Amino acid sequence: MSNDDPNKTAGDVPWQSPVQPVELGPDSEIQFHCHKGVACFNACCRSIDITITPYDILRLKRRLALDAREFVARYTTPYAMDYHNMPGLKLNTKPGTTECVFLTEEGCGVYDDRLAACRYYALGSMGVRKKESAGVEDIYFLVKEDHCLGHEEPRSLTVAQYRREQGIEKYDEMNREWRDIILKKRSSGPTVGAPSERSLQLFDMCSYDVDSFRDFIETPGFTEIFALEEAERSRLLADDEELLKFAFRFLKQVLFGEMSIPVREDAREKRVAKRKELRAKMTARGGD
Repeated sequence: MSNDDPNKTAGDVPWQSPVQPVELGPDSEIQFHCHKGVACFNACCRSIDITITPYDILRLKRRLALDAREFVARYTTPYAMDYHNMPGLKLNTKPGTTECVFLTEEGCGVYDDRLAACRYYALGSMGVRKKESAGVEDIYFLVKEDHCLGHEEPRSLTVAQYRREQGIEKYDEMNREWRDIILKKRSSGPTVGAPSERSLQLFDMCSYDVDSFRDFIETPGFTEIFALEEAERSRLLADDEELLKFAFRFLKQVLFGEMSIPVREDAREKRVAKRKELRAKMTARGGD
């Protein structure tokens, strides 16, 4: 609304949000069907602004036979998720266009492993931490864009049915802890201060580079502090999905002190001793 026209009303505004202001639950019914017979098929893929989730990377890097770092370098662009520069990633578009990098003449070139955001469309989802609840509640809403004709198709189903049909449940299961970390960080606000550079680096690795995290849990910097059973370590090293879940547990422990990974009893003493040794070496070097 223009500040210089106090008589202008909301009805005069030429643009309206495509998000329908109605909160939906799992049993809410929607009318929507996207298929190749719809005239607008793939129109949404030609103008994208999609945030990548950790499980998106895991699925696509396996499909494309890349490691996570290679996938991120080829197919994503970094951006800051908040004013503390929390690292996020957007899916790349084709050079000089707004088209999805995976769009082909036949449609999505990675359909079976398409991103969570693509599976959800034309639903939106949001995690909300309500005042009266300690947990995070999932709410849903409908997105109606002018180009999308899927809303005119004569098919009705519930939100829960649509999520099952699109294979969303697995993605939500794998990404939920990561989403909760972001929500917790945002809800903490300025009271906890800006995260350290080391914290941001750990968030980046745990979120977007599961292969580097696999190497990390084999380093002395990890093994000298955290006490993992050998069977659990072997399971994590062999299973990307279990490793990703563990990475989120690690982040919650490091960032928020939510202790779920056992720490060695002598870990603190060893860290203190190493710092003293390092300081002594630096002092000796300075005196040379």
